[in-house]
Amino acid sequence: MPTRILLEGRPGAGKTTALRRLAALLPTHAATGFTTEEIRQSGARVGFALETLAGRREVLAHVDLPGPPRVGKYGVDLGVMERLALPSLRPAATEEATGQLVLIDELGRMELACTAFRHAIDELFVAEIDVVATVHTHRDPFTDVLKRRTDIEVVQLTPTNRDVLPRELAARLQQPRQDGRPPSHG
Repeated sequence: MPTRILLEGRPGAGKTTALRRLAALLPTHAATGFTTEEIRQSGARVGFALETLAGRREVLAHVDLPGPPRVGKYGVDLGVMERLALPSLRPAATEEATGQLVLIDELGRMELACTAFRHAIDELFVAEIDVVATVHTHRDPFTDVLKRRTDIEVVQLTPTNRDVLPRELAARLQQPRQDGRPPSHG
């Protein structure tokens, strides 16, 4: 059975940093996906950029973007989800990609505003691939359903465990599966 993990943490707990460290610890693996990062000007957060593991980067949300949609003070460019996020996930959901690892940062309000992204996530979490995704702690109908699934493990990420957790997950993802098959992304 594939590994399906949601790294749940509060804002500032280090979810993005932990996922990037995990990706760096698995350089030879067939990992795909994306991370998000704050955009700051003069110390103030003004938006978020989305960057694929392949290095493509665009502004996902910004105070100067009109939206819709808007999430808080940020206008969200759903085109970024279509151009970058979805292509970074789609290859993993196909049959020939069985055994890949998908890293997603994050299943948050901005990303989930994209209907096609929600559908892609549903497909990923039933495919024969390993998935590690970061998720917010607040309640959301979409992520609440994922958190309740018995085939998905929810791991709490805190400032206390954020430095050791990527190493633990990397070691776990490199172990042979319980079904006797080799690690799914080697």
